[in-house]
Amino acid sequence: MMKKELLIAELEKTDGIFTLAPAWVPRSFMIPGKRLKLHPDDLYALGKERGGINERWFASTTQADNGPETPVDEGLSYIVIKNEGQIHKVLLKEAIEIMGDDLLGKAVMKTHGGWTVLTKFFDNYGPIPFHIHQMEEHAKDVGKDGKPESYYFPPQYNQIVNAFPYTFFGLDSITTKEDIKRCLANWENGDNDILKYSKAYRLTPGTGWDVPAGILHAPGSLVTYELQKNVDIFGMFQSIVEGRSVPRELLVKDVPEEKYEDLDYLVGIVDWETNTDPNFMKNHYRIPKPVSQLENMQEQGFEEYWIVYDNEYYSAKELTVYPGKSVHITDDEAYGFIVVQGRGYLDRVNVECPGMVRFTDLTSDEGFVTKNKAKNGITIKNESEVENLVMLKHFGPRV
Repeated sequence: MMKKELLIAELEKTDGIFTLAPAWVPRSFMIPGKRLKLHPDDLYALGKERGGINERWFASTTQADNGPETPVDEGLSYIVIKNEGQIHKVLLKEAIEIMGDDLLGKAVMKTHGGWTVLTKFFDNYGPIPFHIHQMEEHAKDVGKDGKPESYYFPPQYNQIVNAFPYTFFGLDSITTKEDIKRCLANWENGDNDILKYSKAYRLTPGTGWDVPAGILHAPGSLVTYELQKNVDIFGMFQSIVEGRSVPRELLVKDVPEEKYEDLDYLVGIVDWETNTDPNFMKNHYRIPKPVSQLENMQEQGFEEYWIVYDNEYYSAKELTVYPGKSVHITDDEAYGFIVVQGRGYLDRVNVECPGMVRFTDLTSDEGFVTKNKAKNGITIKNESEVENLVMLKHFGPRV
């Protein structure tokens, strides 16, 4: 069967719910945190030189930018279709190119041209180097878009917090641009000591942060559910992290070549007002918000919260269905989902959170729901009599 025929048949069979295969992504410069349920023998399934697997991408139409050895489909999500005793795979990216109006809706396709959010878990043993994602004005200098991010720390994946459960955000309000220029000028002299100008915040499972483009940050060691615009753009501002050298090439990776040594330009990438905001936590810390009156939801056997919000580019919800309960849930737009606890059904589609996964295994914990299906609603049934069914739902921009 042709891909479009397979997709149409699957939509008819599931009424608009696709099952997705895991998309594992390695990072050569980080140490895996070992909490993504991937079998320990498979942490380096792609080879030591490629790095340990510390990320899993969800409902992804974005290829990972991991250097010249990166496979063409690394980071991309596959739709899994079981048809006549065979298993077929179609890239979600291809499915949207073939029939995006049916999956995302005509308005989203007309306005955005596709699925423009990248969602992932990242899981590191220690912190990521202090870095920044460019704002629009600097991103356009290299032909890219600016990149905001948002974080949520799912409790189900954070029973162990690993080596550094703190994240540095922004800069102290008394920091000057000359201070940061000196740090960048001292890149090759060892630790450029830039973190002394920042502030570390203790990370709390069940909460999150909003990180607009232009904010310096060094994410800590909690498993993080991250939503971001689907663009790869960054600049590292820290020369050494945990004793490991960070190449200066990563500072200027997304900078025009003629600006590589221009400290004024490099410091200009920083959104100074937001980074030095004395009320940074008040303005960027995110506590889950009920999507409707909590008591009414609890009486019906579920709870649902906004966990990523106040953002024009993407949003996310956490849905919990109590043991043995069934609920009918509607949403305005298409979304991807990942089940982080429990087992049950989305209409006729079986879902369950795995205990352990091999690198090549298929799972039943991840999927994608079309716009029409989301608006018409899904009956979600928790098959367990003792454990909650919990899923995280990631949405693109509203139109």
